[in-house]
Amino acid sequence: MIIERLVGDSGEAAQVIGVGRGMAERALPLLQKALAGELGAPVTVDLQAVEVSRVPEARARAGDAFALTIVGSPTSADAMTLVMDAQAVAVMVSALFGGDPDQPVAPIERDLSQIEADVATTVFQEVATALNGSGRRSLDLRLPVLRATSGGEARRRVLRDGAAVRIVFGVSTPTDTGTITVMIPQRILLSTRGATAKTDEGEADAFGWRARFSEEVMRSTVRLEATMPLARLTLGDLAAFEPGQVIEFEENAQLNAKLSARDKTLFVCAFGKLGQNYTVRISHPHDAGQDFIDGLMPG
Repeated sequence: MIIERLVGDSGEAAQVIGVGRGMAERALPLLQKALAGELGAPVTVDLQAVEVSRVPEARARAGDAFALTIVGSPTSADAMTLVMDAQAVAVMVSALFGGDPDQPVAPIERDLSQIEADVATTVFQEVATALNGSGRRSLDLRLPVLRATSGGEARRRVLRDGAAVRIVFGVSTPTDTGTITVMIPQRILLSTRGATAKTDEGEADAFGWRARFSEEVMRSTVRLEATMPLARLTLGDLAAFEPGQVIEFEENAQLNAKLSARDKTLFVCAFGKLGQNYTVRISHPHDAGQDFIDGLMPG
């Protein structure tokens, strides 16, 4: 999860949900109007949920029979994943072919027929178009959408894992309700409509990037090491060492301890003791240039 955050594949849950909800609410009236024009029958569309999720969970609540399609964009082959459960397909088919809206539709408990898959494709097209947007905030989806799959093909389709925003639309008549689930990877959503989206002048919002990146970096843990220098010796002296030999510290060794992390010296410290614990007190930040000059001086 941290790696996803660092490389921009995911963001803060509240921000992601806020961006996703804003997109869905703007698309809702467009979708309602488009479906009314396509179906020629009253079908109510409402926004049921917006939440953070993972792309492979798009099919998790769709049951055994559902329609699925994946829409690509210039930057991603899976910029949007759409899933329609069998009840939503039944509602749409009934509305399209003049079914009585006051009578319950027969549930679909088998793989979808070709006609049912075509109806699902039409609905997916309208959903993707409504969510796509326009201008600099557009998702740049490759439309029209690919024909919807169902049955074993849809269940076997491998969905690339990744953080996503899950948008659920409900489609209903007075007697029946189904759902259309839309999964948009957070990396796509945030790059076009989130903190990393481009401004009107076309420049990236560096502040948003910096805040998100810094937050994750500052939460990372590192191992600190404090080392105290010994005496300066020649290679001959070092070669003459024997087990049990005592090596003297230099007079100011305790005042020149180096505090480092991952082989990078950060501070110059003084060794000390507090009760039963050994301590290091930070004296000043490490000066790499001065340290290099000191290393050139003879011991």
